[in-house]
Amino acid sequence: QVRLVESGGGLVQTGDSLRLNCAASGGTFGLYGMAWFRQAPGKEREFVAGISGRSNSTYYADAVKGRFTISRDNTRNTVYLQMNSLKPEDTAVYYCAARLGNTGRRAVEYNYWGQGTQVTVSS
Repeated sequence: QVRLVESGGGLVQTGDSLRLNCAASGGTFGLYGMAWFRQAPGKEREFVAGISGRSNSTYYADAVKGRFTISRDNTRNTVYLQMNSLKPEDTAVYYCAARLGNTGRRAVEYNYWGQGTQVTVSS
C-alpha cells in the first residue's frame, strides 16, 4: 500500500509563491507516476500537474502553465509543486496522487491519494 502525505499549504496573497510537498512511502517511488490535483468548494476535482517516474516528463493544466512547476526527488521519495504568481482562483484543497508506471490527467487513473493540503489565495 502506497501512502502519500501532503504539506506546505497555507494562506497567501495574490502574487505570492508557495511550495507544496508530497512525501511517499510503501512502494518503489521511482516506478510511480505522480500528479497534483485540486478541488475548490462546489467544483470538480481537477488536474494540475503531473510527472513521470522514469523520464521525469512533466505536463500541466492550461490554467497553471508558466506559473507552477512540478518536480520529484526519488532519493527522498518526495514530489514538489512550486506555485508562483498565485491567484484567488488557485484557492483549493490540493491533493497528491500516484499511479504505477504511467501518468495521466484523469483522477480515475490514480489509485493512491494523500489527505490534501489547503491553499488559500486572498485578493
